[in-house]
Amino acid sequence: MCVTDGIVRNQALVFIKPSANTEKTRDLVEASLARAKIQVVSTSSLSAEAIDKRGVIDKHYYSIASKATLGTAETLPVDEAAFAAFFGTEYKDAKAGGHVLNAMEACAHLGCDGGELEAHWEAAAARGLRCKLGGGFYVGRLDADLTGAAEACYVFNGFFMKMRSEYTKPGSSVQLYSVVWDAAELSWASFRGEIIGATIPSEATPTSIRGSILERWEVLGLPAEPYAGDNGVHASAGPFEGLAERVNWLGGTVADDAFGAALLGEAGMSEAAIAEWMVDPQVALAEGRHGSLFDALEDLDAEPCLAMCAQLSRLSA
Repeated sequence: MCVTDGIVRNQALVFIKPSANTEKTRDLVEASLARAKIQVVSTSSLSAEAIDKRGVIDKHYYSIASKATLGTAETLPVDEAAFAAFFGTEYKDAKAGGHVLNAMEACAHLGCDGGELEAHWEAAAARGLRCKLGGGFYVGRLDADLTGAAEACYVFNGFFMKMRSEYTKPGSSVQLYSVVWDAAELSWASFRGEIIGATIPSEATPTSIRGSILERWEVLGLPAEPYAGDNGVHASAGPFEGLAERVNWLGGTVADDAFGAALLGEAGMSEAAIAEWMVDPQVALAEGRHGSLFDALEDLDAEPCLAMCAQLSRLSA
């Protein structure tokens, strides 16, 4: 939490996605932030090569990437009963036959790139052969006639490789803005809804950043019209997520970050506990429930978010 002269300030990370990172888009984003009295503390650019080498995008989408590119398919916590009920095949049999693959393994196995794998993935979905196993956790059966392989295979989060490739394409980059604003003047929910705009650009207010990018995408030099999966810009969904993103994208430390320092001090959390939280685990909530940490902290301003973090930390303990 950043407090200046008694004013509580929200801190977020905003970045322009590779496909939208043009000079005109940067001008639009910077002008929009200035009009909303959101201060840009730092601006930087991160190349595709650095994003790939440091695994930044895998950490950013950890809940998805952990089933797609990190580790191997064999280590994933698959609900075997749900798998068998959906596909009519015992998971242990599919696994024993070497037919279960994460997205990265599937590209190597099938000799295809991320775009080709996503096409197979969508074709499987059209056949009703895609199943949700949990938050950010999907599996699809890619039949041999779709892929040209000798046998069908089961692929986890097959869409991620194409998403990842947008950030790791040689020559592309992401434009990063670390921003702060007065929480009393602009709530986090309003920052996301009114300034950044809805995730689906067509549902964003015309004056928001995403709405403006959608309306002017050709003038801005974008290669295609923005949509939910590639909506031009990203913004932190809450103060804790903002901390995690600053550490990941900007390479800072928890102790040197204002909100991170408040977690270590006022909230009494350890660096190890904060690090565990940065991958959006399922945590104990009120009344014995469990759920996504990031969801629990979404849209809270800095002060109530800090209080919620302290409460959730006590529940976890």
